[in-house]
Amino acid sequence: PESPPPPYSRLSPNDEQKPLDLSDSTLSYTETEATNSPNVTPGEFSDASTSPDAVKRSHWCNVAYWEHRTRVGRLYTVYEQSVSIFYDLPQGNGFCLGQLNLENRSETVRRTRSKIGYGILLSKEPDGVWAYNRSEHPIFVNSPTLDIPNCRTLIVRKVMPGYSIKVFDYEKSCLLQHTADLDYTDGPYDPKSVRISFAKGWGPCYSRQFITSCPCWLEILLSNHR
Repeated sequence: PESPPPPYSRLSPNDEQKPLDLSDSTLSYTETEATNSPNVTPGEFSDASTSPDAVKRSHWCNVAYWEHRTRVGRLYTVYEQSVSIFYDLPQGNGFCLGQLNLENRSETVRRTRSKIGYGILLSKEPDGVWAYNRSEHPIFVNSPTLDIPNCRTLIVRKVMPGYSIKVFDYEKSCLLQHTADLDYTDGPYDPKSVRISFAKGWGPCYSRQFITSCPCWLEILLSNHR
């Protein structure tokens, strides 16, 4: 009965990942549009989480940005149904990672940050949370609802540029029995969190076994309510 949200395409290579339709007005972007926007000036971005209207609503997730084992900047609270997380392309509402300063960044981190570009779009839909890869490089995703039940191997999904994936499934989350202490976790385990790495993968198929070995990654902390 429900129609697919605008970013979805009717053609999909498989059930998990769908190509991103860049023709949708909410996804298209040019630097000219951003520069001419009355709410955005070059080098700045507006913060939807601090607007008076947003404060009245309840948030559905917080986003933390990490470089290896170091969290950089504050938690970004998301109230809108979707949020852009990007590097240095101001486009209105969103989380601009390029403005987060950290002293003595390694060359590996600097190279990876330069690959974030348009980054990702996180969208809260009735069936769960979707991530759309808007960058020119793959992203890598792990979440409790992407794991195979009763599997002791970490499952990390690779999402190519222009494709999307349901990073968190509400129905599966309610059915899954989560273990508090898993062998492959690195740090505290949150059954309602999603981890996304830019450009670099981790897990059994990579030299980086833990996400804290990845140069640039996000932790999406979902709230308890849908």
